[in-house]
Amino acid sequence: MRSLFRLTPEVLLKAYQAGIFPMAESADDPELFWVDPERRGILPLDGFHVSRRLRRVVRQDHFEVRVDSDFAGTLAACAEATEKRPNTWINGEIVRLYGALHARGAAHSVECWQESALVGGLYGVSCGGAFFGESMFSRVADASKVALVHLVALMRTGGYHLLDLQFVTPHLAQFGAVEVPRAQYRRLLADALGYRAVFPCGVGGAAGVEGTTGAGVLGALQPSKVTS
Repeated sequence: MRSLFRLTPEVLLKAYQAGIFPMAESADDPELFWVDPERRGILPLDGFHVSRRLRRVVRQDHFEVRVDSDFAGTLAACAEATEKRPNTWINGEIVRLYGALHARGAAHSVECWQESALVGGLYGVSCGGAFFGESMFSRVADASKVALVHLVALMRTGGYHLLDLQFVTPHLAQFGAVEVPRAQYRRLLADALGYRAVFPCGVGGAAGVEGTTGAGVLGALQPSKVTS
């Protein structure tokens, strides 16, 4: 269903709380439509899979991981067309709305930096004990994966109960993402919204502590599943 009026950040948050989210047909389409999948992608926080190779990458601290250091830059990078993703659903209205949510403290980015350059990351919406992942990008190998590992560590330490991924892709399935029926998702969502989680803003380290190391982040993930 397409939106026939100019959305506000407040309406957008209420939509997330009701289990729906907006998308655009393309970056050039000025309109948005509401999405309410019959099967919803989630990543169970107690079933997060991290491969042995990715654990090594995280421990090696190739990236400086920041929270909300450059939300606008992260959103813009997620909207860029690439060879693997020639079309994007992030249009100007999405940029406006999520920028406004970020200004209100309801949208956040987890970013990977190298030599003062933003090379990967993700962004999403926080409400109660739920985090709604929107999009991620990588300009350097493994950058978005490392950002996701830090996000899950942050969510565990911050008291979150639901990580909504909207849809399951092969990329996300390797981390343990699963699909659940709409009715089950809404029960999980209602439960998560009853909690008051904390997303640490403007700090380094996904566990909310300045200078958190990769080893420390992996420690925050215990117990988690190790895959080959």
